[in-house]
Amino acid sequence: MSDYEYPIPPRENYLRLLKNEDPQYLCHEHIYTNGFFFDPLMQAFSQRIEGEITQDGWGVSWKWLEGHVAANPHITEETKVIKDITQWEKYVTVPWPSMVTEGWEETRARADVFDRENHILMCCSFGGLFEMSHFLMGFEDALVNYLLEPEAMTELLTLLADYKIEYMKMLIDNINPDMVHFHDDWGNKRDLFMSPDTWRKMIKPHYERIYGYIRSRGVMIQHHADCVCAPIVEDMVDLGIDVWQGIIPQNNIEKVQRVLNGRMALQGGIDGAVFDFADWNEADVRKEVRRACDDYVPAGYFIPCIPNGFPLTPGINDVVVDEMNTYGRDFFVRLKG
Repeated sequence: MSDYEYPIPPRENYLRLLKNEDPQYLCHEHIYTNGFFFDPLMQAFSQRIEGEITQDGWGVSWKWLEGHVAANPHITEETKVIKDITQWEKYVTVPWPSMVTEGWEETRARADVFDRENHILMCCSFGGLFEMSHFLMGFEDALVNYLLEPEAMTELLTLLADYKIEYMKMLIDNINPDMVHFHDDWGNKRDLFMSPDTWRKMIKPHYERIYGYIRSRGVMIQHHADCVCAPIVEDMVDLGIDVWQGIIPQNNIEKVQRVLNGRMALQGGIDGAVFDFADWNEADVRKEVRRACDDYVPAGYFIPCIPNGFPLTPGINDVVVDEMNTYGRDFFVRLKG
């Protein structure tokens, strides 16, 4: 489905899907945005190189195995940044976004000519507060410290939230995006990484500040979490999230839809575990894409996609894209019968 075949522009159709206001079709999610809008902050401090162990601007070590799709945190007793949370100030040096001064003129020029009539301009901020906390000290230390050292962790999270707010300010001042894709996985495929009460005490207040700032600037929020977050879905509404991107079927999506009743849109639902492996076959991929569309879209406020962004096995994504575009073309015509 190419641009001239759309009955209404992808931008308008996406906004209609979010609000359940007579959307005209479904298509692959990146058509709505024309992909992420890259900016100088995204790569300024990462320096990740395939086949090597590198450090980012925070001093976090990243190991990128050859042939893998991305790098992962490489946290050992030697490489962890924060070795004692009660003395976190001793270990942390903040690479404040305001330190990034190059590349903005070219980025503003790209934003000026971006086709906002047809697409959502969406910037991104990877590594949310919870993820940043365990990048800095390791996953086990982070979970223990959330429980045993809440005061020190609150101090650290306050600093990380200040960093993210400055990050958002620079993005909005320079680019004025329509939407920000904010990334923070709060659980796995079974449950949250911490109790809902601990999440509400430790994590939520800082997101109230970050997301409150973003909303005060008139920018929409797409929160990515391809994990179980159903136990805190009401809190996600409280935070003003426009769309939860990454919702997986393990959340019991139909129940979540009933609980939300349209107060927050959902994006995801296609279960990659059904087909994302070496001996995949095309029929299984197409069947799962159609299942997600049929099961979740009729209730409204839902955009089908691969929760984690794309399949890991080469070749599958082409099928997902094609099935979303072809099956989605007349989806609402069929739905209206």
